Amino acid sequence: MSGKAAILCVDDEQTVLRSLRGQITYHFGNRYLCEIAESPNEAMEIIEELEEEGHLVLTIVSDWLMPHMRGDEFLIQVHQRFPHIVTILLTGQADQGAIARAQEQANLFRHIPKPWDEATLVEVLRSGLEQQHD
Repeated sequence: MSGKAAILCVDDEQTVLRSLRGQITYHFGNRYLCEIAESPNEAMEIIEELEEEGHLVLTIVSDWLMPHMRGDEFLIQVHQRFPHIVTILLTGQADQGAIARAQEQANLFRHIPKPWDEATLVEVLRSGLEQQHD
């Protein structure tokens, strides 16, 4: 792989995306690209563009409650097309059925409740990224 590894954050709220990008950049520096998307459709386009450019998306942090598509549905689609991507659901809204479905059908790595704790987010990302190197 000639490109950089990437972390992709998906949420329909700009403030959440800015906060996630800031925390990820602060803790991981420029070791990873940190991309953001405001919808699952935009996220899929970004994944495809990054892969075409030689970058590899390692981890996705996705909200659950978004217009047009729920986060568990999105992560299931991602897992079907890109099974190597570690998936994390970040939400205060998801019901246990959605989390269970994502665990079963999208190989969900972790669920982090909103509002999230920065230290927890960073630890979950580190742990998920380490899985990529096993």
